[in-house]
Amino acid sequence: MAGIVLFGYSDVGFVCLDHLLTNGYDVRLVVTHEDDPGEAKWFRSVAKRAREAGVETLTSEIKDGPEVEARVAAAAPDLILSCYYRRMIPSRILAHAKRGAFNMHGSLLPRYRGRAPVNWAVLNGETEVGVTLHHMVKRADAGDIVDAEAVPVGSDETAYEAMTNVVEAARKVLARQIEALLAGTAPRAAQDESRATYFGGRKPEDGRIDWSWPTARIVNLVRAVAEPFPGAFSDAGDRRLFVWRARAVAGAGLPGTLLSAGPRPVVAAGDGAVELLRWSWGDGPRVESGALGLAAGTRIG
Repeated sequence: MAGIVLFGYSDVGFVCLDHLLTNGYDVRLVVTHEDDPGEAKWFRSVAKRAREAGVETLTSEIKDGPEVEARVAAAAPDLILSCYYRRMIPSRILAHAKRGAFNMHGSLLPRYRGRAPVNWAVLNGETEVGVTLHHMVKRADAGDIVDAEAVPVGSDETAYEAMTNVVEAARKVLARQIEALLAGTAPRAAQDESRATYFGGRKPEDGRIDWSWPTARIVNLVRAVAEPFPGAFSDAGDRRLFVWRARAVAGAGLPGTLLSAGPRPVVAAGDGAVELLRWSWGDGPRVESGALGLAAGTRIG
């Protein structure tokens, strides 16, 4: 039976591994990451699923190159799959796959190459996201496309809610193509480089709200980084206000001015106002109806 090495993490990595194991494919090695203690772990564990199935599992970073390469070489894979593994895999490791190496990326390539594609797509107000399975090459997310699956994004959906649909799309694409991948007959269609966009990783500080922005941009930021991600925020004195749900409403004032203190606080923005539907002070309780404890007219941010 043809053998597979899977590099994977997060829920996309989990469902792809689960599909392979559930359907009897020969997964010889799983390479995944150590969990970051500073990151909210909202996703299922690739390492746990692999170990429970008795699959050799290496929890390591790709910077530990010699060890990783030696383990991959020993597994003698016909196929290498990367499913939300967070590091570039060197070409010398990919070369060990007799029938090719393929990546499952969380966007409709060639758009949104790079990190956190679903979060970026929601932030930019996209109405559609998806996954793309593509041949791996030296440049990130630039290889020929095998297959893709689009999923719609509702105007009030968060990145996490969109991501749950992306995860299931990844399972569908892998199920459609795994036999062709193992047979070495996977399709390949070149990406249109003129349409390519690239986005980098995101940090918690990127969630800071600029109230001079248009209301749509502020609401999209809130959607893009809402729980379980670090959240959109603004400072009021020495306290940090997190906004977990919001919507654009009519209103006018100097951006950042608290127009209404509650029970649904309203803050002036660049082209209107934003109503806070779910918020918290720091890591305190989430509030959906209540006063901020600030007087109307207070400047936030």
